[in-house]
Order: sequence, then structure tokens, then C-alpha cells
Amino acid sequence: MICRSDIANLKTDIGDMIGKKVIVKGSLGRSKTFEKEATIEKAYPNIFVVKYDENERNVTYSYTDVLTRTVQVDVFDGESYNPLVPPAVTTKV
Repeated sequence: MICRSDIANLKTDIGDMIGKKVIVKGSLGRSKTFEKEATIEKAYPNIFVVKYDENERNVTYSYTDVLTRTVQVDVFDGESYNPLVPPAVTTKV
């Protein structure tokens, strides 16, 4: 379940990363996926904007897209790319 605090923390994290390089991964449906390099351009209360490097196009994503793993954002830390949201941990009961 997504909590308000999760969204608030993600907004803060993305707001602090404006101008940083990221890789955006997602699904296009019917087992088609994409993976593109981009830069975080702006952060708004409900969405954030990334600019793809290859075609200079701006695309918006919501914070819930990231939290529900509809898209995965990996941030470049100077040496390697690390996931913005850690992978989900599954536990067996």
C-alpha cells in the first residue's frame, strides 16, 4: 500500500535531483519495454518532468507511477545507476 509519507518522500527526493541524469524504464504493453536516458527537468506537486536525451522530448510521470513500479527510475550517482525506489521485497508466509 502506498502511504502519503511515501509520496512526500519521493517528491522531496526527486526535487533534490533536478538536473541529474537518470534512466527511465517502463512497459509499452504487449511485452514491449523501453529504456531511455533522460534528465530530471522539473518537479511539481503531482508530477515530475524528464527530458529524454535522444530526442530532446519532455515527458511527465506521476510519483505514483514510480511507487507502483509502472516506470522504474535509476539515478546516476557519478559512478553507476541506482534505483530511485528499491525493488519490492516479497516474503512467503
